[in-house]
Amino acid sequence: MTQEQIFEESSGNVFADLGLDDADELLTRGKIGIQVVRLLQRRNLKQQEISKILGITQREVSDLMKGEFQQFSEGKLLNFLKRLDIEVTLYLRPRNQDVETAIAL
Repeated sequence: MTQEQIFEESSGNVFADLGLDDADELLTRGKIGIQVVRLLQRRNLKQQEISKILGITQREVSDLMKGEFQQFSEGKLLNFLKRLDIEVTLYLRPRNQDVETAIAL
């Protein structure tokens, strides 16, 4: 006897799918945090070096590298990108409108 598998389509935000109240913020932090970690991994830096560049403790570096992005605000994560010499461009647009109506800051 085989059991029928049940699948649920994702909304595109795993945090929303889990019913978390701050799902959009968590997704944004995750997206930014992943980019920070990728940049740091490419540079093959030691935690002490990362700590100095980002201006955080080695404990915070450890948390960052383990993907514990909830410990950092969106602003702090964006500041990490700045400290890594990455230019950040924000696009603002009303929800459910195409990219052509976006405003670049």
